[in-house]
Amino acid sequence: MKTTFSLPLRFAQNGARRIPMGLIVAAAIFLQHNATAVEVDLGTANNFAVLAYSAVSSTGPTVITGGNVGLYPDTLSSVTGFSPGNGTVTAPGIIEAANFDTQQAQNDLTTAYKTAAGLAPTKDLSGQDLGGLTLTPGVYSFSSSAGLTGKLTLNNQGNPDAVFVFKIGSTLTTASGSSVVTINDGPLSGSHPGISVFWQVGSSAVLGTGTDFEGNILAQASITDNSGSTVLGRLLAETGAVTLNDTTITAPPAEVNGGGGGKNVPDTGSTLLLLGFGVAALSAFKALSSAWQRSGRLIAGGPAHPAI
Repeated sequence: MKTTFSLPLRFAQNGARRIPMGLIVAAAIFLQHNATAVEVDLGTANNFAVLAYSAVSSTGPTVITGGNVGLYPDTLSSVTGFSPGNGTVTAPGIIEAANFDTQQAQNDLTTAYKTAAGLAPTKDLSGQDLGGLTLTPGVYSFSSSAGLTGKLTLNNQGNPDAVFVFKIGSTLTTASGSSVVTINDGPLSGSHPGISVFWQVGSSAVLGTGTDFEGNILAQASITDNSGSTVLGRLLAETGAVTLNDTTITAPPAEVNGGGGGKNVPDTGSTLLLLGFGVAALSAFKALSSAWQRSGRLIAGGPAHPAI
C-alpha cells in the first residue's frame, strides 16, 4: 500500500468540469440577451432623414434636420418643393440624387428591410389597433395592415438600448392627431426618442394630419404625410415616393454605425458575456478550492487511500 492523492485529484477534476458548464451557461445568457435586443443596421441610410426611389415632394414649410434628403435612381428634377420659403433641409444636411451615396443608401435600406422582415416576432398584434397600447421592447408583427388611432406608448423599461421592431404585412396608417411616445428610456439615451424603433412596412405608410411619430419607417413602396406631422426618425421608401406636407422631421444619430457617421451601440451583450465568464470562473474556482480542502481533511484524518 502507498499513500496517494487520487481522491483530491478526482475532486479537482470534478471542479474543473464545472468550468465549461459555467461557460455554456454564460454563453446561453449572452444569446438570450441578444435574441431580445436586435438592432436593425440601416448602414449608410442612416445619413438620410428622407430617402426615396421615384420622387420626394414637399408642400408648405417642411423642415428636415439631422440628415440628408436623397433619391435614387431618379434625379434631382424629381425632388420638388424645397426652396426659400418652402421646404428646408437644415445644414449640414443636403439634397442629393442619382449618385453613389444615394445608390449605396438604397442598397443598405434593402438589406435593413430584409433583416427586419426576417426577425422572429415576440408577439402577433394582427387585427389590433396600436392606439391605447403600452408595449415593452420586442418584435411585433401584423399579418396585413396596421393602424394607429390615439396614443401608442413604448416603455423602454430603463434600457437606453431598448429595441422595438414592427413587422407590418401591408399598410401602416395613423389617424389624425395620433402619437407614438417613448417612456422610461434610461439615463443614457439623452434626447433621441425613436432611435431604436423600426417600422418595416410591406407596402405604403400614411401619417394622418398632425401625427407625432417616433421611429424609422422602412416602407417597401411609398410614405405620405397628409399634413403637419412631426417625425422623430427617418422616412425611407424602397420603391416609391416620399410625399411631405408641412412636415417636421428630426433624424436621430445612427444607433448602429454603418458608415453613416453615427455612433455605435454600447455593446451590453459582450459586457454581459464577460460578466458571465467571470462568474462562471469564480464559481468553478470556489468549487475546486473547496474540493481540495475537503479531500485534504479526509487524508489527514483517515487511512491512506490506495492508488487507482
